[in-house]
Amino acid sequence: MPENKGTKPEAASTLTPLETAPLAYENPDFLNSPDGRMLRIMAEYSEPMTRFRRERIQDTVVFFGSARFRALDVASHELELLENTGSAQPAPECEQPARAGEAEASELRRKRAEAAVEMARYYEDARSLARMLTEWSKKLPGRRHRFVITSGGGPGIMEAANRGAWEAGGKTIGLNIKLPFEQLPNPYITPALNLNFHYFFMRKYWFAYLAKALVVFPGGFGTLDEMFELLTLDQTHKLSKPITIVIYGSSYWKNVVNLELLAEKGAIAVKDLDLFKFADTPEEAFAILRDGLTRNHLDMELERPRTEGPIPEEPEVSAQELLGPDIAQTLPGRLGRD
Repeated sequence: MPENKGTKPEAASTLTPLETAPLAYENPDFLNSPDGRMLRIMAEYSEPMTRFRRERIQDTVVFFGSARFRALDVASHELELLENTGSAQPAPECEQPARAGEAEASELRRKRAEAAVEMARYYEDARSLARMLTEWSKKLPGRRHRFVITSGGGPGIMEAANRGAWEAGGKTIGLNIKLPFEQLPNPYITPALNLNFHYFFMRKYWFAYLAKALVVFPGGFGTLDEMFELLTLDQTHKLSKPITIVIYGSSYWKNVVNLELLAEKGAIAVKDLDLFKFADTPEEAFAILRDGLTRNHLDMELERPRTEGPIPEEPEVSAQELLGPDIAQTLPGRLGRD
């Protein structure tokens, strides 16, 4: 047999030991790779569910609407237009609403100023409606929070909805989305219910899954997308429960899209126009929502036993705490995890 001319390997005892390999679920290279996509999707399903259960959230009322207009500044009575939906950066100065006393404003800036006043009204209406709904829902008996105000977590109408619920002393949910530009959660979201998503479809799932009602305020592409997706799910009976849909601001929406024309042309059934109702004041919208939620959900629940008493302040127990020794205990650190 010919002699091996290769390099003689070093003795095993002289080799430097390898570093300990990371656990699969602690390996960022894997988790952030295409191979880890299924785990990321599952995490955006399981982690929100855990939070909602811990915070005793039974169902929600979802608010959609424009993120581009900030709230009316009480001190200066000026509005600022954001660069993009959910962006933390302002739009270019040439696209901002004209300021009070500005003599040489462009036609675009003058139109923006008129729109800004209208959008400020919608902000305040969303804030009032969310506050009214939360004050009403807090009085409902049961051991879970009912009809919790939920938004996309950003500025504009989303902030207004969370703010109104926060002012009423209720829990409120923000389902934020990670975008190429900076998007910050508004400060009125309940911290334990401040969620952030990578996948739009998982975020939409959580908008739809817990929702018993939807309020659509004036907005742009994102608002149109979300509104028509929920309308389609309701139209095709893909929702497991009845949902009350309010389209807020009839003059705005009837100029943006002619829903009646869809029925006239046969693109939708005439009965599909009954899937939603228009409202133009917080009081009108609240009456529609309260009646729909009561008829479709609260009255039906009267036939089943209901647990009376206040909702506990502390979070609900985890699955491990609930099931006890049936599940191996999870300890801090790496050792002892099941």
